[in-house]
Amino acid sequence: MALQTGVLLRPLAVMMTRDLKSVGEDATLLEAAVLMRDAKVGALLVKSGPSYVGIITERDLVWKAMAGSMDLSGYKVKSVMSAPVISIEMDRSAHDASDLMAERNIRHLAVTQDGQIVGMLSIRDLVHYFKNWGTL
Repeated sequence: MALQTGVLLRPLAVMMTRDLKSVGEDATLLEAAVLMRDAKVGALLVKSGPSYVGIITERDLVWKAMAGSMDLSGYKVKSVMSAPVISIEMDRSAHDASDLMAERNIRHLAVTQDGQIVGMLSIRDLVHYFKNWGTL
């Protein structure tokens, strides 16, 4: 892959996290929360067998589970996860990622290469990038 030049054309491959964190769809919400805390991440990909079937975020835990008075140890990740996983190809620009996050009102994107998830990008990654390298 040839690297593009310019602030807004820098590939997401440089910004994304390649160390994917995931949880099984049948894990409890409490288990997911503990995994997020321990990994210091705001989202986990959700797996069913070898496939990613969704994403669970801090926002899902707060808005859907806690605000809904769900017992975090009694409900499964699949009951509040967001699906399908919204993704963007790795060679797209930071501007494209920012636009997609704004359009879908989300804070995390899976990054794909040839249709396979290879990384995660958060709104924090974009803020850090634009703070250091440019503006929208």
